[in-house]
Amino acid sequence: MSRRSAVKNKAKAPDESGIGPRQPCPCGSGKRYKACHGSAGGVVEVAVARPFEGLAAECELIALREFVPSGTATLSLVGQEREVTLATVLPMAAAGLIRADGVAYVGLQVQTRSSDISRDLARAVRWALTAEPGDVLTVVGPDTDAGDKPERLQDLVAVDAPLEAVVHTDFTWWMPEGSEPTGEVALSLERANSAILPTERIGPAAYWVDAGERAHLRWVRPEPEEDLLAALARLHARGELGLGEGSRYAGSFRAHGLLVPVWDLDRESHAREWTDAVDQLGTRLDAALASLADEPLTSDERRARDGLLGRQITIR
Repeated sequence: MSRRSAVKNKAKAPDESGIGPRQPCPCGSGKRYKACHGSAGGVVEVAVARPFEGLAAECELIALREFVPSGTATLSLVGQEREVTLATVLPMAAAGLIRADGVAYVGLQVQTRSSDISRDLARAVRWALTAEPGDVLTVVGPDTDAGDKPERLQDLVAVDAPLEAVVHTDFTWWMPEGSEPTGEVALSLERANSAILPTERIGPAAYWVDAGERAHLRWVRPEPEEDLLAALARLHARGELGLGEGSRYAGSFRAHGLLVPVWDLDRESHAREWTDAVDQLGTRLDAALASLADEPLTSDERRARDGLLGRQITIR
């Protein structure tokens, strides 16, 4: 390697933070890292492991943020007259949008984010409360903070309020009824609709997704990971971890501090055909979790847990 190439590659390499100089800065400013917190004297904040902790809607928020393609839910804002709707993704992955008819949206799946997604959402909500029809918030950053103390979503909503998520088959809700998209919005809408995976909510934070060759159940669980894995292992050792014929436990992935178990399902069965099985599995899982306090895992259950630990998956 020539000296010039070595110097060039070194300049592009991530620093000790693990962030490349040309990547978006994790503060959510929209700038490249090298021009923001990666500059001399810059400070990179440690990412908040559970940004939605303390909210009754934590599991639903994670599902909408991570794998639900098209979904909306009205936020239970405290002391605010204007209604703000949470959306999985908005045109061009914007952080906020006020439709021409005045409906206010904030997006979860955005272009850039800081070390705290909850703080980003609070910034977007504050913007949406005063923005005008047609306004778009492309990214959030420190300049959108209200006051000296940055707010978090937990400061703006009723923490004990559930989130009633509505799953849509496409993204036509981006536009007011009867209007036609044009320009970049029309292109973004076409691309989004063509890439959407059929998805249905079949239980609290439990979503059926048709991924092509197979369907899946992705279920965000609120329990601490160690307890949940132990309960899953107990069911697995008893042969009770499945959802019936045509199902198989595939593994799990971590998302924002919680574990998301995943089952492969026969896609020939309609999503609603799995609802009862999910309810029954939930009952078995709750019983297994309750039994952990008085009944330590047996040797067979510990071996089952070790096997489950190795079954980490990646969603696409």
